[in-house]
Amino acid sequence: MRDAYHEELDSIGEGLVEMARLVGSAIGRATTSMLDADLKLAETVIAADQKVDDLQHDLEARAIALLARQQPVATDLRIVVTSLRMSADLERSGDLAQHVAKLARLRFPQKAVPDDLHATILEMGQLAQRLMAKAAEVIITKDVDLALQLEQDDDEMDLLHRTLFQHLMDDRWKHGIETAVDVTLLGRYYERFADHAVSVAKRVVYLVTGEHADEIQQPTPVEGA
Repeated sequence: MRDAYHEELDSIGEGLVEMARLVGSAIGRATTSMLDADLKLAETVIAADQKVDDLQHDLEARAIALLARQQPVATDLRIVVTSLRMSADLERSGDLAQHVAKLARLRFPQKAVPDDLHATILEMGQLAQRLMAKAAEVIITKDVDLALQLEQDDDEMDLLHRTLFQHLMDDRWKHGIETAVDVTLLGRYYERFADHAVSVAKRVVYLVTGEHADEIQQPTPVEGA
């Protein structure tokens, strides 16, 4: 009976990893669909979000069933409750990737992003994908140090987000209000996606240590690394 219980706990973790990988792929493909004005790719990203939603609902149902049947305590309870919260972060990440794809669809056959911001948005999309891949690795390995590094990695996204606003506020902006709104929304989508990846990693820290990430000494970066 206990073996089946722990197998179910393990399967919940596997479901979280699958969700992280799906939403990481989604943000990468959504970015491509937007920058290339690829309507077909955008539609596949939009449709694929249903699988993420289904996984989240299934994981939630299994976690609640475990709580009801097994009444876990201590570490096991922390695993179940934290997994529920991580699944919510990942589901929201999938929604954000879908928002990017929907913007690509809305502006098709035009591109939502002007050429002079193409590189910045591409970098934001690639960074978002890397952050979520690292979050998936953290779920698998339970590596607290790696989890704590994600918040430092997120600083790069914040910098890119500020760069977008510098372009928007520049007197030389020539792309109009509609494009300014699109770019503002995109910046917010990528920033929030990265925040959810960091949140997942922080929840793993709590799962492993019983302490919140903000209460743990951050690893000191190696000089020259």
